[in-house]
Amino acid sequence: MENNTIRTVDINLQERTPPKMSGFVAVLAGIAMILVCVPVAVFATVAEMLPLWICIIPVLLFFGTIATLGGGLKIVKPNEALVLTLFGKYHGTVREPGFFLVNPFVSSINPLRTDNPNTPYKKQNSFGGDSISLKNMTLDNNKQKINDLLGNPIEIGVVVIWRVINTAKAVFNVDHFAEYLSIQCDSVLRTVVQKYPYDIISDDDNTNSEYSLRGSSEEIAAKLREEMQKKLDSAGLEVVEVRITHLAYAPEIAAAMLQRQQASAVIDARQMIVEGAVSMVEMALTMLSEQNIVQLDEERKAAMVSNLLVVLCGNKDTQPIINSGSIY
Repeated sequence: MENNTIRTVDINLQERTPPKMSGFVAVLAGIAMILVCVPVAVFATVAEMLPLWICIIPVLLFFGTIATLGGGLKIVKPNEALVLTLFGKYHGTVREPGFFLVNPFVSSINPLRTDNPNTPYKKQNSFGGDSISLKNMTLDNNKQKINDLLGNPIEIGVVVIWRVINTAKAVFNVDHFAEYLSIQCDSVLRTVVQKYPYDIISDDDNTNSEYSLRGSSEEIAAKLREEMQKKLDSAGLEVVEVRITHLAYAPEIAAAMLQRQQASAVIDARQMIVEGAVSMVEMALTMLSEQNIVQLDEERKAAMVSNLLVVLCGNKDTQPIINSGSIY
């Protein structure tokens, strides 16, 4: 019967340091070995003091030393790491900068390696291996068109500052961790943006949200970072910071939404003007009544209130008309 067992990824894979020694000590020891092996082999062969098969031993040691130094010497620069595999298995990660000798049969692996010499991810090691950068790197994804909580299409773009904190997970748990980061960024951005309105224009929007994309950029960026980090833990990546770089209504509704904002601003301004005008009319009527300047019946009060409201709430300056009486 066919075995259909599903193989799972070891998301808890941890880094370990492989056995290594100083490269300078190894080079000095290798030179000393070569200086000993060559004269011994030559002297033993010429003098015919030993059997031929014994004379071959110094020669083998000579070539073995050359092969060990050539395959095992590695240079690691600051803020870089070498991920080493030995016969297909994870052997360890060298994070410490310096010159080292490791197992000559190991091979370094970097999923971001490419033949393009201009790529920022290519970090060629001086002895042929590929190192992974541990520096803070920037992901600037293209602008995306997403519907907000109210269904309005908006354009939004973010920049993500990230770095590799677990090279073993980054190399073995995902295929291409930079591409994985970009895809997760798009997914999380779409999910988070759909939970908030672009802007809270009035209390009638019924969004039940205290945050908006335009007015709460810091809170939204923090939420994006939190959600991204949950997705990237298994890849050994850390999100240092997320910032919104572009936020605007989509072109097809930008003009309509601008008119809505203008109308809302006009309504708010008119409401304030009317509230002020009513309080001023009330104060005027109260002062006229208390100081007995003039006695007004209800009809004249209504006319006075109407005139004052026209004067106080009008868009244009009023032109008063003075009644000078009849000339006849």
